[in-house]
Amino acid sequence: MALPMLKKENIVLGQPGAEREDVIRRCGRMLAGSGYVNERYIEGMIKRDNSFSTGIGNFIAIPHGEEAFKKDIITTGIVVLTYPEGIDWHGSTVYLVIGIATKGDEHLDIMGNIVDNLETGDDVIKLVKSAGVDEVYAMLSGEKA
Repeated sequence: MALPMLKKENIVLGQPGAEREDVIRRCGRMLAGSGYVNERYIEGMIKRDNSFSTGIGNFIAIPHGEEAFKKDIITTGIVVLTYPEGIDWHGSTVYLVIGIATKGDEHLDIMGNIVDNLETGDDVIKLVKSAGVDEVYAMLSGEKA
């Protein structure tokens, strides 16, 4: 049976401040620990963010691996971390971090849900400060809470 792309246990809310690279490594370890990627994928996530920031605006970062590390993806997976106090991401503040590993284009639905539900920075702040795991899961998976 295939792994679900997002598991509720991979949504970790209310994290204390941290360094950007530590957050990326944590996302990678969560992806690896859930069977989505090999450990080597974490290196690809760090390289990708160092060469081109994975911060996408609206207080969101979506760390993922470089193309050369696609072979380290076992199956598509997503992990979510929130930082209510914000973390520095190449000079911008990020509150929501969504680590992804994708085999094909399965992640496009999740990205569409992010764009549809988190159109403004205020939407992101509201989600990070008040939503529970079930609400975050419903929003990202496209299910109703």
